[in-house]
Amino acid sequence: MMNTLIVKGQNYSFDFYNGTFNFSIDSSIVLPVAQNATSAEVAKFYSKISSGNYTSLIASLKNYREKYNLNDWIYYQLIRKTAEQISPKADNYFGYTLYKWFLLGKCGYDARLAVGNNQVIFYVRNDEDISDVPFFMVDGKKFMCLNYHDYGKMFKQADAYKPVKISIPEAKNSFSYKVTRMPDFKPESYQEKDIEFSYRQKIHHFKLKVNEDVQTIFKNYPVVDFESYFNIPLSRETYSSLIPTLKENLNHMDQKKGVDYLMRFTRYGFLYEDDEENFGKEKRFSPEQTLLSAYSDCDDRAALFFYLVKEIYDLPMIALLYPKHLTIAVQFDKPVGEPITYKGKKYSYCEPTPQSQNLKIGQLSSNLKNSKYEVVYAYEPVKR
Repeated sequence: MMNTLIVKGQNYSFDFYNGTFNFSIDSSIVLPVAQNATSAEVAKFYSKISSGNYTSLIASLKNYREKYNLNDWIYYQLIRKTAEQISPKADNYFGYTLYKWFLLGKCGYDARLAVGNNQVIFYVRNDEDISDVPFFMVDGKKFMCLNYHDYGKMFKQADAYKPVKISIPEAKNSFSYKVTRMPDFKPESYQEKDIEFSYRQKIHHFKLKVNEDVQTIFKNYPVVDFESYFNIPLSRETYSSLIPTLKENLNHMDQKKGVDYLMRFTRYGFLYEDDEENFGKEKRFSPEQTLLSAYSDCDDRAALFFYLVKEIYDLPMIALLYPKHLTIAVQFDKPVGEPITYKGKKYSYCEPTPQSQNLKIGQLSSNLKNSKYEVVYAYEPVKR
C-alpha cells in the first residue's frame, strides 16, 4: 500500500521567509526533460504536464500568496524555489525553466518562452519603466526577460531567440516589480549591527536588526522607476529596531533640526563607495539593503533618507537627478538657504551623501550648481 502512495505523489516543504511552504506534487507532473532547449521539447512538455494533475500545486501556491500578501516579485521567488524542488536548476536548467514558466503562467501571469542558441529565455509581460533588463515586444506588449543573468555573456540580444507559440489560457495578467511590502522574516533570522555617527559633538549609537535574506530577495532585482524604488519599505524587525529610536532622538527637536539629524545620519552612518567600483554596474539598494551593507552610494542614501523623512515627518519631497548624482529636496513651511522651485512650490536641498563640503540644509554642492538636473520623483503626502 505504501509503494503506490510514493509513486502517486511526493510531499515537499521549505521555509520561505515568514512561513513554511508545504505542497505535494503528483507523479503525473514529474516529467523527464531533454537537456537541449528546443520548441519541440517545450511543446512536448506542455502537452504532458497539461494533462497531469497539477491543480493542487497551483492552489497551494495561490493560497500562500494570499495568506502572506506577497508582491509579484516575492511571489516569483516562491515559484523559483518550488521549481527548484521539482527539477533542480543545476541538474537540468531547461527543465527548471519550463517548470517556472508553467507555474507562473498557471498562477495567472502572462509568461512566455523563447528558444535559440540551445538556450531557453523566459520572460513576462510588464507595463512598468524598467531600465536594465532585456525585453521583447510581442503584439505591441512589452515582455521583460527574467533569466538573462543566468547566461551572463552567453546571452545574445536581437534575433537569436524565437518565441514559442504556446499560450496558457490562465496567463493573462502583467507582472509588477513593485515591492510595497517586505516579508515578516522570522525574528531569529536577524543579526545585530552597530551603527554610530557624530551629531553636534555627541556620538549616537544604534543597534540595528538586519537580515541577509533581504540581499537574496533583491539579488537579481532590476533598476525600477524612481517612484517604485523610493517606496520599498523596511521589514518589521528592522523597522522596529530603528524608527522608534530615531523618533526618540528627534523628540525634543523642531522639524528642520530633525530633518537635519536624519540627513546627517544617512550621510555619516555608512561608508561610501561608487556602484561601478563595487559591482561594476549601476545597482540601487532598497533602504534596508543600505542599512545592511558596508558600502552605499548616492542613490542608496537618497532612498534611505527619503524613507526616513516620509516615515517620521511625512513632508513633500522631490528627487533631483544630476548627470552623476541623485539628491533630495524637502518642502518645509519656510524654505532654508537657496530654495529650488518645482511646480510653484519651494523646496530646500538636503544632501544625504558625503560631499567635499559639510553641507547644511538648503546648500547644494558647488560642483552641481551649474549642472542640469531632472526631477525624477515628486512625493506629496496623502491628506489625512
